[in-house]
Amino acid sequence: MASVTFDKVTRRFASGGRPAVDSLDLEIEDGEFMVLLGPSGCGKSTCLRLLAGLEDVDAGSIHIGVRDVTHLPPRERDVAMVFQNYSLYPHLSAADNMGFPLRIAGMPRQHARGRVRFAASLLDVERYLRRGPRTLSGGERQRVATGRTLVRDPRVCLMDEPLSNLDARLRVETRGRIVRTQHHLGITTVYVTHDQTEAMAMGDRLAVLRDGVLQQVGRPREVFARPANTFVAGFVGSPAMNLFRLRPSPDGVSLGGLDVPLPRSVLRAAAAEGADEVVLGVRPEGFDVLAPQDRTTPGLDLVVDAVEDTGAVVHLHTSAPWAPRLGDLVVRLPGRATHSRGEPVRVALRTDAVHCFSAVTGTRYVYP
Repeated sequence: MASVTFDKVTRRFASGGRPAVDSLDLEIEDGEFMVLLGPSGCGKSTCLRLLAGLEDVDAGSIHIGVRDVTHLPPRERDVAMVFQNYSLYPHLSAADNMGFPLRIAGMPRQHARGRVRFAASLLDVERYLRRGPRTLSGGERQRVATGRTLVRDPRVCLMDEPLSNLDARLRVETRGRIVRTQHHLGITTVYVTHDQTEAMAMGDRLAVLRDGVLQQVGRPREVFARPANTFVAGFVGSPAMNLFRLRPSPDGVSLGGLDVPLPRSVLRAAAAEGADEVVLGVRPEGFDVLAPQDRTTPGLDLVVDAVEDTGAVVHLHTSAPWAPRLGDLVVRLPGRATHSRGEPVRVALRTDAVHCFSAVTGTRYVYP
């Protein structure tokens, strides 16, 4: 196994415009499961292709371990890639598909069979080894494709949105199997996805990209709890963080009539930027619904526009008609739905749930 280093890596395409990957600095530890996360077109798949040698680096360098692989052809990098479309040979059995790279490498048949059986046992596809790809479900095909990658025992495993073609149940089942297998084998893995729920569930660390630029790197809980800027705050988390542009007062801001005190350090930083607004962020779970008869606790009066009942939790999509600048506001509640569309609701804000960002740069202010 090996670590991976992107050192100020840049990739520009002939069409011009902004770089697809812009001066990327990223360290991936030996045996780590790193997830590259971002919206479509952010450059995450290009990063994977640069690491695999399928795209040329225009500036910077890439190292696998201590070896500079920036200009090496793909076959000399000892990486393996799992694609979104599985790429299984339809005329071969699952076992032969998994063992194909070993056959090409000239590995003795008995040794290759042992490798295939071991990978199949980890991925729970042993009972499908004699079957052809057409007789397998999407999740089974994906696990066979993953097994074909793992039998090679590569230094680095690359996965480009491998679960995007699966239904919700199979996605959860297969991602759990992939994570357990990766942890068992300890293969350094770089996984690309635009699904932040998938990223949070699978990654040892996340690298969030936007327009080819790295926004933040950290453990899933760190990125969720302390987003580096408004983009990360709005992208990581489901539903997204509520973000409000508010004019500060000497003591804080007013959120739809609810006074929210802010630290002096935040107010001074905003003033130093010459900003007449700050961006206040509150995740949906940062609100508590107050009892209708509770008029003593400071709260925000809202109207329920829609109720999203997922079973375990409920998301209330609300607005404040008397404060239209606030826009939509999502409140997360545990348990079953007890509110209806059009119903008034009053919520309190947890002071420890507040995030503050610059209205000028979008970056996070230092905040307790």
